[in-house]
Amino acid sequence: MSRRTSRTALTIVVIVALLGGGIYYGVYHLLKKARPFAQGEHCIIKTPDGTLDLDVEQTQIAATIAAIAIRRGLSERALQIAYVTAIQESKLANLPYGDRDSVGVFQQRPSMGWGTSAQLQDPVYATRKFFAALEKVKRYRTLPLHDAAQAVQRSADGSAYAQHEPAAKILSAAFTGRVPQAVHCWYPPPDDSVAPQPKAARKQLLRELGDDSSPKRGWVIATWYVAHAQKYGLRKVRYGGVTWTAATGHDGWQKDGKEGGKAVGAVQIA
Repeated sequence: MSRRTSRTALTIVVIVALLGGGIYYGVYHLLKKARPFAQGEHCIIKTPDGTLDLDVEQTQIAATIAAIAIRRGLSERALQIAYVTAIQESKLANLPYGDRDSVGVFQQRPSMGWGTSAQLQDPVYATRKFFAALEKVKRYRTLPLHDAAQAVQRSADGSAYAQHEPAAKILSAAFTGRVPQAVHCWYPPPDDSVAPQPKAARKQLLRELGDDSSPKRGWVIATWYVAHAQKYGLRKVRYGGVTWTAATGHDGWQKDGKEGGKAVGAVQIA
């Protein structure tokens, strides 16, 4: 083989290697960028009691119900009663329809004095009305969850609420912050041209939770922001030495090493 032929062969090998490396690099980053789209939209709620898979809307509503319960100074048991009700009635969805004139998360009826149809399709309003009715139920704190729910709803079959008690316990542990880092969501990242709306997010949080300055509410707030991140275009939520980011939401909360893992300071969003 001549020296010229040998150089030509070597050049071809180098070119092929470079092209192969470039193709691999390009495909790898293309797949990495496409990963959130392939995974769709979803949330996982994980506590020692078990794991739930929810869609983004369900997770937002679960966070809202918890925030309002905490604002009213209600117990985790009261929150669980609300959850078994909302799961049975709507599967934690804000429905514009239902049996007869029932609408919303709790399928409350305007004709029964709960409010207007528009009001009841506001999860904040509907939840407040539910808790106001629950607080009037005698001994609701000691009643079985399904009996307390039935006392508020007066459903045709009150026993149906009982089947959702395990799910309600998982949700209450996660959204009260009793179990930190219990909620993470993922979805296609917002377009770069879409600006995050942290002020709008905080305004809505204050509407639901009220005071957001208490250190005891740190994980309640962080979890609420993750649940509502897609709605307000948030790309990052940081608290207690860990960070959730929209770009890698499927991976959950990741240590950032800035606070040594201690849940101190304010929740940061961007």
